[in-house]
Amino acid sequence: MADTHLDSGRADAGIDLTQFYQVFFEEAGENLDRLEQLLLEIDIASADDEVLNSIFRCAHSVKGGAATFGFADVAQLTHQMETLLDKLRRHELQPTSGMVDVLLQAGDALRAQLLRHQGGGAGEVCDIEALQAALRSHANGQAPAAPVERAATVAAAPAAPAAVTCEARALELRVGPLDHPEQADSLGELFKEIADLGTFEPLDGGRDADGLRRFKVVTTSSDSDLLELFSFHFPPDMLALLPLGPGYGFHAGAPGAPAPAEAEPEFGFFDGAPGAPSSGAPVAAAAAQRAAPTAKPSAAAADASTLRVSVEKVDQLINLVGELVITQAMLAQTTRKLEPAMMQQMAAGLADLERNTRDLQESVMSIRMIPMSVVFNRFPRMLRDLAAKLEKKVEFVTQGDSTELDKGLVEKITDPLTHLVRNSCDHGIELPAERVARGKSEIGTITLAASHQGGSILIEVRDDGKGLSRDKLLKKAREKGIDAPDSMTDAEVWSLIFAPGFSTAEVVTDVSGRGVGMDVVKRNITSLGGTVEIESSEGHGMSVKVRLPLTLAIMDSMSVAVAGETYILSLSSVVESFSQSEQQMLTVGGANGQVVRVRDEYLPVVDLEQVFAVPRHGAQAKSSILVVVESGGVRMALRVDELLGQQQVVVKNLEANYRKVDFVSGATILGDGNVALILDVDGLVRRSRH
Repeated sequence: MADTHLDSGRADAGIDLTQFYQVFFEEAGENLDRLEQLLLEIDIASADDEVLNSIFRCAHSVKGGAATFGFADVAQLTHQMETLLDKLRRHELQPTSGMVDVLLQAGDALRAQLLRHQGGGAGEVCDIEALQAALRSHANGQAPAAPVERAATVAAAPAAPAAVTCEARALELRVGPLDHPEQADSLGELFKEIADLGTFEPLDGGRDADGLRRFKVVTTSSDSDLLELFSFHFPPDMLALLPLGPGYGFHAGAPGAPAPAEAEPEFGFFDGAPGAPSSGAPVAAAAAQRAAPTAKPSAAAADASTLRVSVEKVDQLINLVGELVITQAMLAQTTRKLEPAMMQQMAAGLADLERNTRDLQESVMSIRMIPMSVVFNRFPRMLRDLAAKLEKKVEFVTQGDSTELDKGLVEKITDPLTHLVRNSCDHGIELPAERVARGKSEIGTITLAASHQGGSILIEVRDDGKGLSRDKLLKKAREKGIDAPDSMTDAEVWSLIFAPGFSTAEVVTDVSGRGVGMDVVKRNITSLGGTVEIESSEGHGMSVKVRLPLTLAIMDSMSVAVAGETYILSLSSVVESFSQSEQQMLTVGGANGQVVRVRDEYLPVVDLEQVFAVPRHGAQAKSSILVVVESGGVRMALRVDELLGQQQVVVKNLEANYRKVDFVSGATILGDGNVALILDVDGLVRRSRH
């Protein structure tokens, strides 16, 4: 019997657990998100038993999975959390705000640990001894001797470890490739302006032949905080942080150098089993390859690599594919014996094929649509930490959480929304005493709302704070040399905050005042085909409205012809079209500067034939059809030869497949197989104003 038992143990030990790593990482991330959400919503005065049980189950699930796979460091920290949570759910202890704080910080530390395991050991090494000591103190009914230190910056998403203090370490920062590599040197100014950020210096001359700039950064800040800071200057895909080897003078054992990780006791159900790590040390290379193809996964790696879809959507997709196959087979059979009498049958089949294809297209797109709650859920924790740091009281309200948006857009809109929400808390909401003096509640309200409007989604960030000061904005603009006459409308004055380097903050901090942000926010939203509008009432609050297309892949469009070439305009930017005689045109500032009067407004006219230097062959007549388009509240007229009609087009990235073309945002393939360019209306509007 002993031999049989031993053989059974060997059979268990022979299981290759690495094949389950990715599932564990995804489920652990979901449990930590759920744990954080419940902690933020908990009523400390009268905590519900079911809420406490749910929080305990989240921590217990993470601990069980970590122990199974031998991630001892994760299992040990969750074990300490479990001890405290078990006493809370048994009513042996009363919950306090200090307990909630330390449990939230423990959740951040767990995310950091999981990211290191997922990346094969790459990433931040954070000290969790203080966290474990604080958890033990709370579990024993004692407040910790000293609170766990709060991180210097607030994380943009819950996946980033925001509240864990990391040891100093040396990193290699790569920026580029850039057309003008010297632009990257501006990052050094951040290290001069922000205290305790660290040191920054070029590596080996700093410049590579391929336009990359390389720098050595010694810092205690986390990778996610650094990348968030740098991304206000350069796109995230141009930034990379890599560990810096000993060859650059940052040796193990040197002052400030990270200490080598000590081996920890085994905590697994399969201790010593092949394929399972024996401690909290980095996962084996084979596991890292299976779990994460890249060496340093981002905080949103799990979100980017998987997409959960309801069974109903998949069933609908399968049914539509079946219908499409049947219709296609019918058409194929009909064409073999095509006669005039059968044309009617073929036409009916083509109509069915068109309908099924459209339904299939919409069904596939619905699979990529995810609710805005995925984005909204990132902000309660961020606002809680930020409000505490700024000594403000803020209530966060969400509306339209179930409104769906394309997954690709959700990933790209998160950073701009994060900046807008932080701005509302930092610049908009006043301190409690100031609000009471103005006759307001000491608790400010920030509302994040989403709704569908036609073929677009409207996302609004509004607050009941002090709003924008017209006089202050005009004064600041003039100090920066911006032409800002008193005759400007309110909307034009509010738009001044989008000027590069414009900031009204009096003091430079790690939250605001670096002169970056709102211009980048607008540029990022515009690159997604969206627009930004601002409304403000001084003393009562402000609202920022972001309007986006529902998807990046497909858009409703209007096709126009210019000298035999077809161009595509996004239907959301088209206001109207009409035929205008040359006698009603006015020329200003030279032969090429023309305006047209549309009712009581004069609009600049842009001739697409001149913009794209389209050759006109033979007797092609030049028409005077004008299409009025709008971007960012500014209108202009495009001169075209013909309106070809409205249709849905599949957007293709022209820059990735060819190169960047001025005033073109993408391309599409028409029904006849030809390629048509999708016009960048925002770029054309900017051109008309210069």
